[in-house]
Formats: sequence, C-alpha cells, structure tokens
Amino acid sequence: MNDQVYLIYYGLVKTGETVSRRFHALADESRLKIIDRLRDGEECVCNLAGPLGMRQSLLSFHLRALKDAGIISDRKEGRWVYYALNLDVLDEMLASLEALKKPRKGLRLIAPRCE
Repeated sequence: MNDQVYLIYYGLVKTGETVSRRFHALADESRLKIIDRLRDGEECVCNLAGPLGMRQSLLSFHLRALKDAGIISDRKEGRWVYYALNLDVLDEMLASLEALKKPRKGLRLIAPRCE
C-alpha cells in the first residue's frame, strides 16, 4: 500500500486527498457563512453578496473553492447563477468523520512501550 490514506464508508473508498480538499474548503469563516446561507435552499449570487458583506469578486472566489471541492453546485438561469448545497457530498463528509471514530481492523504494528 502506498502513502495515501483511504477512508472507507458506505462501501465507498475515498482518497485522503479528496477528503482533505473538501475539509480544507470548509476551513474558512467566509465559506462557512456562505454554507450557512445556503442551508435554507438555493440562492442567486446577487442575493448572497449583500447579506454576507462581501464584494462580488471575493464572493466568487469563495464560491469557486466550495464548488471545486464539490460542496456546492451551481446552475445558470439566464444571466444569473444559482448556488445550492450538495447534500450527498456533505453526507460523505459526515461519514468520513464517523469512520475516523472506528478502530481499524486487521494487522497492526505494535509500537514499543514508552518508558
């Protein structure tokens, strides 16, 4: 096995890189505020900037990071872009955290006891 970490949940295997990228996207206060606004449903980008107190260019930067991580999705309607949470990805993230609580199965190397 190589150096990559694998988390197994719901019968799926996700690389540590995918999991890391998703959680890294959440490690920002502005992005958490965006996600909080999207909890109630889809929002147009024009309706996010004002309540979040962000310039549209900065908001677009954060939306792109969340979209690249798969946490949100977008759809275009005319000249407007609407964003929504990707609930399947959020469920996968929760499951990956749950997997960390379970002990690993199989052979383990036993470290020498500390003295």
